[in-house]
Amino acid sequence: MKKTFIPLFIFAVLLGFLIVGLQRDPKELPSQFVNQNAPAFQTTLLNTTTPASFAPQDMLGKVWLMNVFASWCTACQIEHPLLLEIDKNKIIPIVGLNYKDKPEDAQKWLDRRGNPYQMVAVDPTGKIGIDYGVYGVPESYLIDKKGVIRDKIVGPITPNIWNDRLLVQIEKLSKE
Repeated sequence: MKKTFIPLFIFAVLLGFLIVGLQRDPKELPSQFVNQNAPAFQTTLLNTTTPASFAPQDMLGKVWLMNVFASWCTACQIEHPLLLEIDKNKIIPIVGLNYKDKPEDAQKWLDRRGNPYQMVAVDPTGKIGIDYGVYGVPESYLIDKKGVIRDKIVGPITPNIWNDRLLVQIEKLSKE
């Protein structure tokens, strides 16, 4: 009799996992970095006449968006017009992180499409991306005035994500 309960128990446990899994949004990838200090780094900037560098600490006191992109990224082309619009409206500074790309390719890409970034930090080896838990490009991180990551967007920022999710947080964080 006990032997018949074991498969039934295993089935019930698996059914429970299935039910919980079906209630989750498959587009949401949890990040251990949300509500944590943004990982520190220092790297060079793209297309500067003198050697210049960037570190997240440079943005302390500002709410800002770090957008991870690459010239070889097809999905980055999808969100790029929205980033240009956000930059035009001067709602939030956007810092680009050029990920696993050749600087000359990134510069040509930005020259052709427009540059929405206040500055572009380079990550040719992907080490900075690894420190931030980048799954792929594009990804964006909303970082508050104290240097804490408040949101992570995996994939392109869409108008719905911007209006319903990021803009609401930006307004709240800017008042703090």
